[in-house]
Amino acid sequence: MQQQIFIAGPVGKIELFVDVPANAGDDVQGIALIAHPHPQFGGTADNKVVTSIARAFRDLNCITVRPSFRGVGGSEGTHDHGIAETDDLLAVVKWMRENYDSASKLPQLPLYLAGFSFGAFVITRLAKVLADSGTPAKRLVLVGTAAGFVTGARSYTTEAVAKDTLVIHGDKDETVHLSNVLAWAEPLDIPVVVVPGADHFFHRRLHLIREIILRAWHSTPT
Repeated sequence: MQQQIFIAGPVGKIELFVDVPANAGDDVQGIALIAHPHPQFGGTADNKVVTSIARAFRDLNCITVRPSFRGVGGSEGTHDHGIAETDDLLAVVKWMRENYDSASKLPQLPLYLAGFSFGAFVITRLAKVLADSGTPAKRLVLVGTAAGFVTGARSYTTEAVAKDTLVIHGDKDETVHLSNVLAWAEPLDIPVVVVPGADHFFHRRLHLIREIILRAWHSTPT
């Protein structure tokens, strides 16, 4: 069941779309924050890649939270190229911890972070802040990650992430070329799952995102 919730952020309201698995009960396995693509290019929390990622995490019995970035939907503030957006997502993580850890049988629910395109870039920033503070996320999923120079004359210095990060990219991505992501991933020794024939928005390939995430979670300890 999806809920629209507003929480207090650094500069005003942050809009969240929260989904709790229908049959989770006391068996919630984690909480997943999923960040959407660039607000100035039509990115919203209802983006199909974002909702596909969320669906996979719900299949894993995770509560999913999809925030709207600044200036999108009901979220207040103005776009800040990922800098202030990182602060907003820190506020969302704090809210998630306060609201869901106490409702679980586990002492602390695993926190998963995921993002698509610009959202993936912001998630790498958020993951670094959390790791530096001694409270790292359990695992990351990055899809169509904004890295290097991308279409629209934008350039991204994407942060290093943990080696178990799941990176998914289309070989026909016209917005963020696969070579950009490979150049970012190579020095980090992170494999990249390449989806043949997939463009940036994974048209006709959305189902593969869900399948790749589920396989990754079922094949490795979480």
